[in-house]
Amino acid sequence: MSEPSRPGRPAPSGAAAPDLLALYDQALPDVYGYLLSRCGDAALAEDLTAETFLAAVAAARKGTAVLSAGWLIGIARHKLVDHWRARSREQRQLRAAQAHDSACEDDDPWEERLDALRARQVLDQLAPHHRVVLVLRYLDDLTVPQVAAELGRTRHATEALIVRARAAFRRAYEERDEEGRGGGDG
Repeated sequence: MSEPSRPGRPAPSGAAAPDLLALYDQALPDVYGYLLSRCGDAALAEDLTAETFLAAVAAARKGTAVLSAGWLIGIARHKLVDHWRARSREQRQLRAAQAHDSACEDDDPWEERLDALRARQVLDQLAPHHRVVLVLRYLDDLTVPQVAAELGRTRHATEALIVRARAAFRRAYEERDEEGRGGGDG
């Protein structure tokens, strides 16, 4: 009778299955330890260990595997490098998006902290198309292309709508501010 499989253990098929299962039992602590010592995050090391063994199963099924602990550590190293590359790419994209946002903010000097209650009241006064575009862009924090997709508009039409909506919001906010300070002739 075969040994019951443990949770998380790969289930390869074919002639390499017994060898890979034995290697799994032998090399699991080494692969996990290798990854944990390099990334310092237990959850990430577990995820990368799982990815390593899934890649090993795929290679074993193709018949291109040289089953050894060193081979598994090599796969683990590649998985860790792939993770770091993806993370680096993600950080570059975030920095680029932040740079774009701050460049856009530099174009609009009216960037003060707004009173949330007054802002909500002003939003309620705006035309629905202005309200929805401002809510999607600034409260839901969607990018302009995402707002455009939600509204079924082109990016350029959405950008123009956002500019008009911000101007309408600014006017209404400033008028409300003047009313609040008793800015009338009364």
